[in-house]
Amino acid sequence: MQPLLINTKTDIQIDLNQVKIDLRHGIRECVDRGLTQTAKWLAELNYALKDHKIVYEETSTPYEDGTVIEEREAYMLARSYFDCQEFDRAAHFLENCTSPKCVFLQRYSQYMSSEKKRLDNATDSGTENTESTQVLLDLLSFFKANRNNLDGYLLYLEGIVLKKLDLRNQAVTVLQASVQATPILWAAWVELASLANEYEALDSLQLPKHWMMYFFAAHAFIELKLSDQALEAYTMLASAGFDKSTYVTAQMAIAHHDRRDVDSSLALFRELFQTDPYRLDNWDVYSHLLYLKEKRMELADLAQRAVSIDKYRVETCCVIGNYYSLRGEHQKAVIYFQRALSLDPQYLSAWILMGHEFIELQHSNAAIQCYRQAIDVNRNDYRAWNGLGQAYEILGLNGYCIYYYSRAAQLKPDDSRMLVSLGEAYEKMDKIPNALKCYYKAHSTGDIEGMALFKLAKLYEKSNMPNSAAAAYTAACQDPANAGSKELPTAHRYLAQYYLRFSLLDHAAHYAYKCLENESSKEAGKNILKTISEKRLAASSSSQPPSLPDDLPEAIKNVSAASLSHDPSKTPLPSPNVTPDNFSTPLMARKNIKYKM
Repeated sequence: MQPLLINTKTDIQIDLNQVKIDLRHGIRECVDRGLTQTAKWLAELNYALKDHKIVYEETSTPYEDGTVIEEREAYMLARSYFDCQEFDRAAHFLENCTSPKCVFLQRYSQYMSSEKKRLDNATDSGTENTESTQVLLDLLSFFKANRNNLDGYLLYLEGIVLKKLDLRNQAVTVLQASVQATPILWAAWVELASLANEYEALDSLQLPKHWMMYFFAAHAFIELKLSDQALEAYTMLASAGFDKSTYVTAQMAIAHHDRRDVDSSLALFRELFQTDPYRLDNWDVYSHLLYLKEKRMELADLAQRAVSIDKYRVETCCVIGNYYSLRGEHQKAVIYFQRALSLDPQYLSAWILMGHEFIELQHSNAAIQCYRQAIDVNRNDYRAWNGLGQAYEILGLNGYCIYYYSRAAQLKPDDSRMLVSLGEAYEKMDKIPNALKCYYKAHSTGDIEGMALFKLAKLYEKSNMPNSAAAAYTAACQDPANAGSKELPTAHRYLAQYYLRFSLLDHAAHYAYKCLENESSKEAGKNILKTISEKRLAASSSSQPPSLPDDLPEAIKNVSAASLSHDPSKTPLPSPNVTPDNFSTPLMARKNIKYKM
């Protein structure tokens, strides 16, 4: 698939003149068919290009809405009913119409009616409505019977019906045909991106060579949490002329959020807030960033602002839920996330955030149900799989933990947190080799929380592998990102004892002095320094230099013998760059930030 192989060294070329012509046509078509969200997206994109003057030949005849004269009154009546959400009435008055636009509006009204009844019944009784499934099957029969007469809009409707019936492969095929027939239909691209399970699946799609493919590729990267690729794609779209698009800015902020670059994401959202202060889209992500930075006052202001704009939007409920979560009022947070889901049961963020709150409340079973619902909405979101792993870890079911953490790590391979959690689960089940691999991979990937090396060293120590443990502890101590870590006193104590064992007194003294800097290791440091003084006194009274033990690693044997007979000094020596085993410690850039999964 060509657009997913974007060359990051060159800018993409888009004909903005053709883009504006396509946008104007697409807005009219979608408005006429009741596809309000797609029309809104196209209109926002069109407004971002308002400064671009186009050569547009206005036709002498007025715009035709695609309906025959005899059906125009019925269409206008049905469209007014549709806008008032009287879907059954809209479908009834279009039963005998044959023009493409009327046929779509009738079938779409039937679909929307079934969805509304299903949600209403689920809210009232907690059970699914079987009648809605029958409506979907009837629609599917219509599509099969009229296979040769389906335009891009009807193919899109067939695609979402197939998706509702969990016929994912067929839905992908039909949606590809939809975007081939009507490339401007953004809703079809979005549904297609949600059905792609991995990058390879995206690359195998047969799609039209149209400028919308660039937006699809960038959106698909966001869906798959491929944040770096998404950021590059949106940066190119901005440079191609869409730099004033609020959608592109918001998506770049989300990509920074997924990369855990909280400051950059917050800066973009604040810029967006100034440009479009009444835009509620993505405010759930904005509030999550303020939660991470513990900006309580700013989050409170955002919640009040959201309520003043629209108190019954799912984003508003999520903002208020995050505010209560930051205050530690998790029960109130759950109430607002439940309100969000009563407005939109398919809202992924609310399911995941409510699962987090149940974890905080120690309601593991409720959290599991939330995360499973999130997976039903989007099985490619690693946060839901990771949440299931955490919930089952609380229940002590480590076998389940391994499965769910593995799925999360597959979906987010550059995130060390899942690897560390997976390693802990393996360690609890005494699968030491697997745990060691997980900890080492977490370190090599770029340890976010700064725990991988310490856990690796402790597991080496527990497995009676002192040389490897010393190497891991040494690498952890030398990493500037670990300065101030609570695990450093343990590492200093171990290394002081380790070097003392081999009579490398200067090295042992260096780490013993480090032990004195922390209350928990101060007593051990004093004892080690006392032993070092005794050894140095015995060495000075002996005419023979101390011999090296047979089990001394080769890397330490190469250390200058002068360090064994050097005059004692009260000033600790620089940290030695000695790694007893062949232990590779790649230095990875990482950020130690609070991050709510």
